[in-house]
Amino acid sequence: MKTIYKYAFMIMCLCGLLTSCDDHETSMGAKLDPSELNFKIEQDLTIDQGGNTVILTNNTPGTIPIWNYGTGRSNKAIDTIRFAFAGEYTIQYSAMTEGGLVEAEPVTITVTDNNFDYVENELWLKLSGGVGNSKTWMLDLNAEGVSKYFVGPKYFYGTNNGWLEGGNEWSGGATGCYGDDCWNWNPDWAGNQWIMSAGDYGTMTFSLDGGPFVEVNNLMFAQQGTQSGTYYLDANNHNLTLTDAQMLHDSETDACVSNWSSIKIFSLTEDTMQLGVLRKSSCDGAAYLVYNFISKEYSDNWVPEETEPTIDEGFDPSFEPGELLDMLTGGAGSGRVWALDANGNPVDWITAGKGWTVDATSSADWGWNDSWSSVASESWIRFDQWNGSQTYTRNQSGVETSGTFTINEATNEITLSGETLIQNPGNWMSPTTGTITVIKAFDDFQSKGIWFGTSYDTAKDEWLAFHYIIP
Repeated sequence: MKTIYKYAFMIMCLCGLLTSCDDHETSMGAKLDPSELNFKIEQDLTIDQGGNTVILTNNTPGTIPIWNYGTGRSNKAIDTIRFAFAGEYTIQYSAMTEGGLVEAEPVTITVTDNNFDYVENELWLKLSGGVGNSKTWMLDLNAEGVSKYFVGPKYFYGTNNGWLEGGNEWSGGATGCYGDDCWNWNPDWAGNQWIMSAGDYGTMTFSLDGGPFVEVNNLMFAQQGTQSGTYYLDANNHNLTLTDAQMLHDSETDACVSNWSSIKIFSLTEDTMQLGVLRKSSCDGAAYLVYNFISKEYSDNWVPEETEPTIDEGFDPSFEPGELLDMLTGGAGSGRVWALDANGNPVDWITAGKGWTVDATSSADWGWNDSWSSVASESWIRFDQWNGSQTYTRNQSGVETSGTFTINEATNEITLSGETLIQNPGNWMSPTTGTITVIKAFDDFQSKGIWFGTSYDTAKDEWLAFHYIIP
């Protein structure tokens, strides 16, 4: 069988077992004749009257056995195989010898009864949907770059990490750690898109309808076509083996894994599955690449969570009639002085209600500078309401100018007649408009101040805003 040559690497193992393997030899020795092969394939009817339990024994001295029993492969000297489904099964025994690979004639056995006890473990049910059913899985990343359950499609774990009891993430401790090399990195795809390209990766379907069949349609390897094979789930050790098929994966990492069919299960639930394959040492070190899958049913029924947009405290404030006027002036017959928050956070770009500066250093590379600090230390503005009039005074570095102001309570706009906010002549941020908008305001304005927007970019929903406080 041509698939047996996948195991040619086992020749290397013979060097430790066969006496004729020597660093200086150029010949591997004589090749055994198939008639010299000694092996047994026995159905233990004391365990299963239908012959479901089969014991494989290699009695050929100095050889490594290679068993292909249809639903999986093995190279154990003695192995016990259990077939859950009735039917005829062809078992191919081959032996790796000093002289090369030798194949025996295939042996066909007949299993007369079903024994579904062998596939009724909870993991079989979650993987395949149970006897008579099939279940389709998809990588948790689509062509739009959306991961619907996990934060990304691929995680990284140490070589001694494994089955994650009770969850799909290891955060330290004994659970999920089975040796010394335990660590993990679970990157979000949005911030680490180099991990793998967004795309439609295809599907992987596990069936228990007539047998443990698997079908993989890996769209990233279109030249392979649809791979149809079998699988074996070792539920006790959380291992999954595919025969004649490879696990769904990305092309970027293809060469970094020797065997895409030998899989460690990290987690498995009704809707999610994490499968790990061992990365080669030559590819940034040995590690488990853990691919995150979701069931097709989960994907088809997934609805994005509607989240409220995060906005800054006090953004787009609402005022009672006359409340903004009293905040600016201190009330009827009063005036209130405001100054730029030079020692705090004086200026910000507020996009979709969210600013990003936290102090003057945040804007130092693009706006705020020593000249602004100098102007701010010598300047202030004052809003007054006196004898029914509303006046605005600006002290610009000792030079006072005055005018009037009005408030549009529907839009939170303040119009300064012939005036502007504090200027820094020659600087690009100097306000040129006489109409400013209250972008953020607070109940505790005495300590938190007020933010005046001076220019607005409609395309970006973005304000340039200055922070004024009561000095």
